[in-house]
Amino acid sequence: MRGLLGRVRRASKLDKVRWLIIGSTDIVLLLPLFGYVDLVVRWQTGILPWPLGVAAAVLLLVFNVLSTRPFAIAIRGGKRPTAILAVTGVIVVLLSVFPLFWTIPTWLALMTAFVSKRIVIALSVASIVVINLYITLFSGFVLVVLLIQTLYTVICVGAVWANLRLWQLAKEAHEGQEALARLAVSEERLRFARDLNDLLGQSLTDVAARAAHAEQALRADPGAAAAEMFEVRDLARQSLREVRTVVQNYRAIDLDEVLASVRAVLEAADVRCTVRADTASLTPETRTLLATVVREGATNVLKHSRAERCTITIEDGVLEMSNDGVSGPVGEHAPNGLAGLAERVRAAGGTLQAEPTREGRYLLRAAVPA
Repeated sequence: MRGLLGRVRRASKLDKVRWLIIGSTDIVLLLPLFGYVDLVVRWQTGILPWPLGVAAAVLLLVFNVLSTRPFAIAIRGGKRPTAILAVTGVIVVLLSVFPLFWTIPTWLALMTAFVSKRIVIALSVASIVVINLYITLFSGFVLVVLLIQTLYTVICVGAVWANLRLWQLAKEAHEGQEALARLAVSEERLRFARDLNDLLGQSLTDVAARAAHAEQALRADPGAAAAEMFEVRDLARQSLREVRTVVQNYRAIDLDEVLASVRAVLEAADVRCTVRADTASLTPETRTLLATVVREGATNVLKHSRAERCTITIEDGVLEMSNDGVSGPVGEHAPNGLAGLAERVRAAGGTLQAEPTREGRYLLRAAVPA
């Protein structure tokens, strides 16, 4: 039981949606269980001999077991289970001899995931017409049977159609979140590349032009050539200072913006995030360093845990970020992840720790000079 609960807790949001859709569909597809009640009533009234009733019950049981498989296969993107659909189709024909019609709408729902809508609608209408003609020929027209069969067919086929569409929307939403994250990174890289291009383009052009002019003046006037080379040196140093300024500003991350962004991303991933941060008194260097730690911590929560709650607090230069999504031992930190951040924090005179707590949570704690 604990293993099952742990699996459910560690499952991703998309997995939980898939389980919910499959489970709700299976409930609809198991409506033929009412066929057992029908068989018992017929046996008690003497309409159906018990050997035939037992045979029908066995066929109905096999049908119920097999009917839970095709939709799950369709959700996972598997190939059409022709054998299962064929066996269940044969069972439907055999049960119709008794007559027992509870399985027909369910079988049509199984076909919904693998054939076109037109075929399913045509088969549904044909089944309703044929069954009611069959009943009319032997016992007269029964309006209740027509209404029940029509309603049952609409519910089964419509539920499968709706759940298939819901699963497609869930996958598209999940893929859209990943695409937005990748797009944000790409836009930031493009912005940085554009800034460097605007900065270095003119500077390098000036350096190249002055170097060419110095080369031409070298034969006629070495003094003028030397002066030009001094200008080239000064231009190169100025360009270097400007590049360092751009890189420094690029690395300077706004802590408040990172906290707001991390909270939005975590809550979009179904992780309840609580933020309590006092950042007004922090120096720009400390704010940038803590922002980097928060961003790395949020990445680890999304990639390496199944958290449902996350708490972020910042007070007097101490960051604590905890979540409930880690169970079992934790491996060593990657050199380009928390291990690299720990070195940066130590270089700034602080400390960084990341480990599970006794309360069953995972705590990332960074303390830097405020």
